[in-house]
Amino acid sequence: MTNQRFPTVITIDGPSGSGKGTLSQMLARQLGYNLLDSGALYRLVALASMKRGVNLADEQLVAPVALALNVKFLVSENATSIILDGEDVTDAIRQEVVSMGASQIAAHPTVRSALLERQRVFATTPGLVADGRDMGTEVFPDASVKIFLTASAEARAERRFKQLQRKGEAVDKANLIADIRERDERDSKRAVSPLKPAVDATIIDSTDMSIEQVFARMLSLIKQAV
Repeated sequence: MTNQRFPTVITIDGPSGSGKGTLSQMLARQLGYNLLDSGALYRLVALASMKRGVNLADEQLVAPVALALNVKFLVSENATSIILDGEDVTDAIRQEVVSMGASQIAAHPTVRSALLERQRVFATTPGLVADGRDMGTEVFPDASVKIFLTASAEARAERRFKQLQRKGEAVDKANLIADIRERDERDSKRAVSPLKPAVDATIIDSTDMSIEQVFARMLSLIKQAV
């Protein structure tokens, strides 16, 4: 049962392209909860570093960018806008180069430390849906519900391919699969907060499931727990 002293926290972890971002937004809207897109924070640090000409491999230069991050999440009924230094970067942080940069800087311990407490501040009433890679293992280890959402690299590449096509971007599917596997390897083997299910998480493989089926499964888990 939920500890009544604290807001309900639902964590949705998983690799890139598993659908956790879309599903987390759907859950937050359905439940009336706050939303934390932790991946966006790392993307924002990557984008802010790039704009400043900071080498993403230099941990000592990236960490101060994370500490001074000037970001706002403007939530409406149908969408969330992300504002960095007064500029709407909602679409910019979804570029593939920024995604790869976010994965790179997420391996820096000092960057993760700088963003840790910022993430926990999002846990306010009536509750929080937290989307990321270490939400259930590191950021919210006492979460009421922990879900690890995954899918095959091929399925995730296909979803990303269609997204980019809709935006009019030219992309090679084989390269996408290779990039996803490379990112999975880096995320799962990094020394700090590696990508892995929490021991008490429910694992959902969405490879052969529709988004509606996954959403229904998640709602069922949440109703059982809270």
